[in-house]
Amino acid sequence: MFTPNLLTANDKAGTYPASYYAATANKTAPFETFEGDQSCDIVVIGGGFTGLSSALHLAERGFDVILLEAHRVGWGASGRNGGQVGSGQRREQDDLKKMVGRDDAKKLWDIAEQSKDIVKSLITKHDIKCDWKPGILHADHRARFVSDTHAYTEKLQSEYGYNQIRNVDRAEMREMLGTEFYHGGSLDMGAGHIHPLNFALGIANAARVAGARIFENAVVTSYENHSGKVMVKTSNGAVVSANKVILGCNGYLDALEDRVAKRVMPINNFIIATEPLSDDLARDLIRDDVAVADSKFVINYYRLSADNRMLFGGGETYGYRFPSDIKSFVSPHMLEVYPQLKDVKIDYGWGGTLAITMNRMPFFRKIEDNVFTATGYSGHGVAMATLAGQIMADAVAGTMERFDVMSNLKIPAFPGGKTLRYPMLVAAMLWYSIRDRL
Repeated sequence: MFTPNLLTANDKAGTYPASYYAATANKTAPFETFEGDQSCDIVVIGGGFTGLSSALHLAERGFDVILLEAHRVGWGASGRNGGQVGSGQRREQDDLKKMVGRDDAKKLWDIAEQSKDIVKSLITKHDIKCDWKPGILHADHRARFVSDTHAYTEKLQSEYGYNQIRNVDRAEMREMLGTEFYHGGSLDMGAGHIHPLNFALGIANAARVAGARIFENAVVTSYENHSGKVMVKTSNGAVVSANKVILGCNGYLDALEDRVAKRVMPINNFIIATEPLSDDLARDLIRDDVAVADSKFVINYYRLSADNRMLFGGGETYGYRFPSDIKSFVSPHMLEVYPQLKDVKIDYGWGGTLAITMNRMPFFRKIEDNVFTATGYSGHGVAMATLAGQIMADAVAGTMERFDVMSNLKIPAFPGGKTLRYPMLVAAMLWYSIRDRL
């Protein structure tokens, strides 16, 4: 039986966290609460990017779709993250060549490019107001990292024909960012950043228009296969009967599906938002209004909001509970980079739970003939999770090419299973946190 610890450990049921994103969410018509037994072609569990995109693309294909979200649409990591729409997979292409060979590594690059394209196309097609801005600056916090970053940029240009990325040296980096913290890096103008909750709400509205039935406050407790039918049970006793099920739960999967849970682990990330900054100060901090992701293993990621707030993400925890004071937990990471913000008021601080895998590549699988999942985006999910929905809609309809490329990735189970994965990860992260300081 599924006990929804992660759904209730840090948040109030049915309520968005007190984040900047929730405070600036676009107004949308409410979604229904799930009551009474129902049936459909496909039931989607989870109302984040994966589930919403699945529902949209299935409904557009003419399937009768029900989506069940435990809290609110975009409530989980999809509505709380750093909003960065990055290029490539979570692992670099050289790593992928070693993992799957040259040909499949190229297919994985192409799929990653499609993931950015689908974000941009959905924004345009459905007129989603989510503050799209181009550009991600990858910033090296150690001088010894710069040569490898520059070599990788040149590889993407020469081997993959990707010409929207260029190298940045130390002098230019310090012109682009108002900090002495970095030594160089690369600028990717094919990437970008968005207001993620508004993007999720936009996909939800598009799915609803296409005919998908979306229900909020519908906590799934279990599902079972009976003679080719999937019976999905909810906490209020109501059941959905469907031909197929898509699991889009990511970090909030918990014990709903042990065959997936042993290969993904929930971790928590945290973001703060300052008060609105003056135009001059904002441009001193990030001259070109791009997003920034740095080279620390426990990464700092940050950008300016549409109203000139610094949105700064930093720090991770590996347990159920969030820090009691998220603002104080994240602020030191921001001040290490931007000490000039020490007197700036922090208006919001929030956390969210995402899912990582052992090798940081997403876990796509057909668990049974009528059960599909995509999860474990490992902090690289805004674009990939959105594309995952389209890929799974294709797979449900019988087109398996991209699904097979993703599902052929070997994703090892965490050693020790669910019981020992936390202490082992904590030990590993302590080592990496020391490495970040060297």
